[in-house]
Amino acid sequence: MGPPAPREPRTARDLAALVFAGGDPPAPGGLPATVGSDLVIAADSGLAHARALGVRVDLVIGDLDSVDPDELAAAVAEGAAVERHPEAKDATDLELALDAAFDRGATAVHVVGVGGGRLDHFLGNVLLLASPRYAAARVDAHVAGAHITLVHDHVDLEGTPGGFCSLLPLGGPAEGVRTDGLRFPLHRETLAPGTTRGVSNEFLASTASVSLESGVLLAVVPLPPSSLDPGKDA
Repeated sequence: MGPPAPREPRTARDLAALVFAGGDPPAPGGLPATVGSDLVIAADSGLAHARALGVRVDLVIGDLDSVDPDELAAAVAEGAAVERHPEAKDATDLELALDAAFDRGATAVHVVGVGGGRLDHFLGNVLLLASPRYAAARVDAHVAGAHITLVHDHVDLEGTPGGFCSLLPLGGPAEGVRTDGLRFPLHRETLAPGTTRGVSNEFLASTASVSLESGVLLAVVPLPPSSLDPGKDA
């Protein structure tokens, strides 16, 4: 594998960040989002996923207890900065990476490699994506065979006609929820924590929109089986 191709210079426009976490390698369905990012951050061993895809990293961050020294040296030689934190810290490596992205002005963040490993880390990291600290940006991720998007006000979602879309309230009630393009529409309704009303809605076309007046929703769109099979094109 040759050296990663250089990216276009950054401009004053919206800044898209790609964050590699150290969980499962990204499934083929999540790979298109690794192209064209302005800022790439590897959270600890997420560096291995980035380098396996030939993606040049701008920043490697974390306690670095799981990073291969040779891969780290190669990333530094290609221009990556390194921000090392102590092992005894108050945040996961993914949280450090997300904070670094927003400190650098990211307005959209896509995360890969969240799944796998310990259940508590997995749940904590998914809930982390819903933090109000990140509400001003679009935050989404590919995890556990699905594309997840956090909804704080309005998002447009992509899917396939007849494909599933679930809307899960996090941290409290999601109020004034409205949908367009889903089989079972919501009209300024409230989804309370613990309800399953938003589970397994369906796309009527290839796009749908979701908005709400207060609260936060986790929109989960399962990826079609063909995008999860490494033997098939994504």
